[in-house]
Amino acid sequence: MPHTFAGARSLERDLRDIFGSRLQSFVVYGQHAPTPADHPGHHDAHPLVHALAIVETLTADDLRACAQRVTAWHDEGIATPLLMASHEFARSLDVFPLEFGAIIADHSVVSGPDPFSGLRIEAADLRRACEVQARSHLLHLREGFLETRGRPDALAVLIVDSAAPFAGLLASIARLQGAAADGSAVRRHAERALDVPGGIVAEVMRLATVKEISSADAVRIFPDYLDAVERLVKYVDAWTGK
Repeated sequence: MPHTFAGARSLERDLRDIFGSRLQSFVVYGQHAPTPADHPGHHDAHPLVHALAIVETLTADDLRACAQRVTAWHDEGIATPLLMASHEFARSLDVFPLEFGAIIADHSVVSGPDPFSGLRIEAADLRRACEVQARSHLLHLREGFLETRGRPDALAVLIVDSAAPFAGLLASIARLQGAAADGSAVRRHAERALDVPGGIVAEVMRLATVKEISSADAVRIFPDYLDAVERLVKYVDAWTGK
């Protein structure tokens, strides 16, 4: 991740100032990987340095010291880092299998040992999390559609805000089934698995980065998008791993 190197080193220096020798491992990971702190639909307009720091201990004073630097980090294109105490890290993998699975699949160690060495996400945890996220996504789309009150411009916002979580979910399902998790491979895997109308998966996934759709196009694609998510829920619910 050459474009993140300078920002990663700058963040590492700041964290080293705060934690000293308590900073055990520091990694950066792919800009599209979700984190447990993400809110659905919230994605930054510009590429950011996303980082995970594993520390020996994490106190309220540490958090206050970090909070004072968040504005400067954001100004440098650095996302608020994910901080975890070492004793809670390994125990969190089964709670956030999608998020940590995405980080494991696309991370680089900046300093310290690789915190994921020897660890793996259990397939059962990942499948369960995929089902939870798929069902949540479906409920979100249905509720969001009602809240648009039939306004095409509001529907366009709903679709754009949901596109990145949808793309992330499809990538997680692809990884669950041993398929490649890059964009085109994820799209092909989803289209085959869900047997959806041609182009709808690609059209929504594109909005994860383009983040713009006309009101007319939003009205046009929403029925197929909703149908794809409904199929996705059924697919994950029925998948046994065999």
